[in-house]
Amino acid sequence: MNSMPPDPHFDAPSAKALGERKEPPRAPKPGERRRRIIARLLGVVALAIVAGLVGFGVYTKLSRSAEADAVMQARQSATPTVRTFVAKADSAPRTIELTGNMAAFDSATLFARATGYIKTRNADIGTRLKKGDVLAVIAAPDLDQQLEQAKGQLVQFQAAVQQAEANADLGRVTDQRTARLVAQGWSSAQQGDTDRLTLAARQAAVAVAKANVVAQQAAVDRLQQLTEFERITAPFDGVVTSRLIDVGSLVAADAASGTPLFSMARTDELRVQVFVPQAATFGIKDGDPATITVSELPGRTFTGRVARNANALSPGTRTLLMEVDVDNRDGALAAGLYSIIHLQARRPNPVITIPSTAVIFNEDGLRAAVVSDGKVELRKIEIDVDNGANVDVRSGLKDGDRIILSPPANVSDGMKVSVA
Repeated sequence: MNSMPPDPHFDAPSAKALGERKEPPRAPKPGERRRRIIARLLGVVALAIVAGLVGFGVYTKLSRSAEADAVMQARQSATPTVRTFVAKADSAPRTIELTGNMAAFDSATLFARATGYIKTRNADIGTRLKKGDVLAVIAAPDLDQQLEQAKGQLVQFQAAVQQAEANADLGRVTDQRTARLVAQGWSSAQQGDTDRLTLAARQAAVAVAKANVVAQQAAVDRLQQLTEFERITAPFDGVVTSRLIDVGSLVAADAASGTPLFSMARTDELRVQVFVPQAATFGIKDGDPATITVSELPGRTFTGRVARNANALSPGTRTLLMEVDVDNRDGALAAGLYSIIHLQARRPNPVITIPSTAVIFNEDGLRAAVVSDGKVELRKIEIDVDNGANVDVRSGLKDGDRIILSPPANVSDGMKVSVA
């Protein structure tokens, strides 16, 4: 029997290797196997639920998108129904309302022209007076004495005139006699010249005396006028608005710092001052009617007329000061009241008045949607006056246009619409 040579690459198993044997795997217990099966089933169920939810969400989203696209297409293809109105040109004057301040037609502050003490006072705040009524009397004894002295000096000057005239008459007679004697040679020429010049001097003395009388008469008249100022009288019919003195008060008749006594205002007619904006100044003229209301007198309306204007606009506000005269003989109004003036401003050109809801404002500017033959035409407009609820359109529209009220957001040129 032939023996094979040993393989040099073959190692004989060691004794340790021969002694170690691999044990077979241990079988799992019944309870552990059940738990593994349940865990696997739960994982599969959870994955199925998540997949179902994701699928349902995707389906819902696709359905809604399809519905939205269908609604959008339906809206775009549908013909909207709109409300319209027919525009009409308006050339009537527009009413503007402005705030105004009432002022007395005449007002004055009475000052003292005589220095003294208040002797009597007949008027107080709110007293209604007629022209010439006495408000107070000033006691001025110094002034009275000056007047009496001036009158006495006037009498002296008048007597001096008579004396000078008498001397002049005597000089005239003497000059005539001397002239005849000089001509006959009974008197010297020197005496004749002396009597002639004496007459001239006496005639000049008469002129001086008369001038003194005129000057003194003026002084008497001045003092007489000042004594009349001791009685403070009303310069016009009106009411006393302020009283600054009382009985016994010292008053001074100084031209620079005279004492104010009373203030008076004529209120049977009032001036209502109103500042009219530049846009309306060309439509309002003197003599135009005006209506005045006061919030504290509801239901009452007062009428007046534009009486005057400043004829120059204020450079800061571009407004024109106008005054409206209002009859106030019943005394219902008072100076200083805040009021509302309603004026009628003429329009230079006819305008189209449309509601503010008919105006479209976007990046293209101001426009209005006009319906013609069932289609929309967008027109650019220029607004003359914005009255809040409506606007006056200066250009862009014409009389008879059918304008859409509250046009749809997607309105466009050529869009078909149905008129309600």
